[in-house]
Amino acid sequence: MFLATSFRNHLVAASGEQIAAAIRMTGGAQNIGTSGPATSTITKVKPKTKRPSLYRVLILNDDYTPMEFVILVLEKFFQKDAEAATKIMLHVHHHGLGECGIFTYEIAETKVTQVMDFARKRQHPLQCVMEKANA
Repeated sequence: MFLATSFRNHLVAASGEQIAAAIRMTGGAQNIGTSGPATSTITKVKPKTKRPSLYRVLILNDDYTPMEFVILVLEKFFQKDAEAATKIMLHVHHHGLGECGIFTYEIAETKVTQVMDFARKRQHPLQCVMEKANA
C-alpha cells in the first residue's frame, strides 16, 4: 500500500515502513479522512562552532646564534621579507624575545619544531617557543 503525501509542493510516494515512521514521529496522528495529510517539521540544530585558540610563536635571544641566521629563519619559516625579518631580529636582540607570528595550535607547534630542527642541524642554539595568545 502506498500513500501519496505533499511535501513542499512535491508529490512523494511513501512505503508502508515510511508511513509507520511518519506516524511515530507525529505522535500517532494519522489525519486519515481529514482535510490534509499528516505533517511534521524536523528542525536540524546547527552546532555553534568556536574559534580555535591562537598561539604566539616567539624566538628567544642567545649569545651565539648569528643575526643573519635569525633573519634566514624568519624569512624561510614565517614568510617575512628582509625588512620585517631584520626588525624582528633586532627586537629579539634588544629585548630578549620577538614574536614571529600568531597561529592555531597545530601550525604554531609545527613552526616551532621546524625552526628548532633547522637550528640544531646547523649547530645553533636558537630557541623557539609558543605561548597562548591573549584573546
